[in-house]
Amino acid sequence: MGLIKKSLLKSLWVFHLPLSPCNNCDIEILDTLTPKYDLERFGIQLVGSIRHADILLVTGVPNYKNWQKLKYLYEQAPKPCFVVAVGTCACGRGVFKDSYNSPANVDEIAPVSAYIPGCPPKPEAIIDGIVKLINILKNAKK
Repeated sequence: MGLIKKSLLKSLWVFHLPLSPCNNCDIEILDTLTPKYDLERFGIQLVGSIRHADILLVTGVPNYKNWQKLKYLYEQAPKPCFVVAVGTCACGRGVFKDSYNSPANVDEIAPVSAYIPGCPPKPEAIIDGIVKLINILKNAKK
């Protein structure tokens, strides 16, 4: 197991990108950081810059005003950067699927590594999705 892979497994830094969400997913993400759920026990913490992040956490629906921001931030992220879509809107645009203002899914703009469905997803589901991503990283070759 390489040094970079070992360091990724022990301390994942997350940058949260809200793409016009209703804020329910955002509240649940913040709830996972409270002492009750304590996402930091896995070495995961929120960072303020995409240039320091290992995971790009996306909530909300891409629309014509913000889809380019998602593409730009993904390109600016250090590689490997994993994209996690949180909530029904980020996973498949939910009720906005046929909307005139929603040009594409998140996975059509940036490669999504994990989907966490729900409207809003519970903190347990968010933690489970991140743990599954960590397990995928552990089992991946090289």
